[in-house]
Amino acid sequence: MKKIFSYQTDIGKIAIAEDKAAISNLCFPGDEIPPDAVVQETKLLREANLQLQNYLSGDLREFSLPLAPHGTDFMRRVWESLCSIPYGETCSYKEIAERLKSPGAFRAVGLACNRNPIPIFIPCHRIIGANGKLTGYRAGLVIKERLLAKEHFYMVCHPLKFEALWSWKT
Repeated sequence: MKKIFSYQTDIGKIAIAEDKAAISNLCFPGDEIPPDAVVQETKLLREANLQLQNYLSGDLREFSLPLAPHGTDFMRRVWESLCSIPYGETCSYKEIAERLKSPGAFRAVGLACNRNPIPIFIPCHRIIGANGKLTGYRAGLVIKERLLAKEHFYMVCHPLKFEALWSWKT
């Protein structure tokens, strides 16, 4: 049974859901809440919120949470590739398609980003157009721009050591 709880952040109220001891959804205002979710804060949801708050304040660069996004095999490959984009950097849809050995699939990469159930934790905000311009984001381009600006600011003003801490639950 999915559990979900809402938290106030400096980019608005965000709901985080877990399913079977892994983060399964992050909902921005206006997003549809998973219909099978029960409002209940858990230890994992508190930890996800803590890491999210630390990320937003520039004190955390990589999340160490079990993630369980639901999607097709191709979507899961895209989301895993997104997690390899370093903090403070961006990548184009085309570059992700090429990494996946599907150079013509940049539109499918865009669809996978649009359907990413765990934005921020799976950093689809780091994806931009091939021309370097910001493109769509479920929470809106203002939030995408704020997330990228925060990462850039903290990279320049507060450099930290990077550690790979992503853990995927299959």
